[in-house]
Amino acid sequence: MRKMKVVKVTNANEGGQKAFELLKDCLAQGKKTFGLATGGTPETLYQEMVKSDLDFSDCVSVNLDEYVGLGGENEQSYRYYMNDHLFNHKPFKETFVPNGLAEDLVAECARYDEVIATHPIDFQVLGIGENGHIGFNEPGTSFDVTTHVVDLTPSTISANQRYFASREEVPTQALSMGIKSIMQSKQIVLLAFGEKKADAIKKMVEGPVTPDVPASVLQNHPNVTVIVDKEAASKLN
Repeated sequence: MRKMKVVKVTNANEGGQKAFELLKDCLAQGKKTFGLATGGTPETLYQEMVKSDLDFSDCVSVNLDEYVGLGGENEQSYRYYMNDHLFNHKPFKETFVPNGLAEDLVAECARYDEVIATHPIDFQVLGIGENGHIGFNEPGTSFDVTTHVVDLTPSTISANQRYFASREEVPTQALSMGIKSIMQSKQIVLLAFGEKKADAIKKMVEGPVTPDVPASVLQNHPNVTVIVDKEAASKLN
């Protein structure tokens, strides 16, 4: 079992700065393809990217996931989130997000696998769910799966409800990059802040590698950095 590199920070702002330093190093080495995540966790990283003088116009981004049923103009879609937090301020050469309005979801998953195959990810940004999910790969997901349609668990729907007017409006399905695809990324940086993430972080870093905690598979990856604040790291030995 490989040892994950755990970096402890005081808060989310410092966490975003640390992740940005790693991303900047990656860019300096000529690497151009970035796997990106959404949600509250990576926002401080994107803020650092936006206020930097770095040029991403020759770079490609490949996003982890998108809600089924939401188009890019919908303010709750992950395409809208990415445009709002990053792409409108720092243009990329190409940006890929799964199409939540695809009529044939199986075909869309196959198309996205092809996107990932033709744009191997140099630097993958991840958050982690309270139940240990990465992307929308919920507990029990096979480590061998590529892009797939996910039925979101009640806990994930509850966690995402804060972004919607009511629970009924939260999509119940998503398209997600699979665990196998995530593991093919050359470098992975996972961020987690707050005591609600402490259990998941402990299981991911110190527990057995098991589909019950999807993030635990990252123990098998050769280049993972986990950036956590004091609260998220509070249960680590």
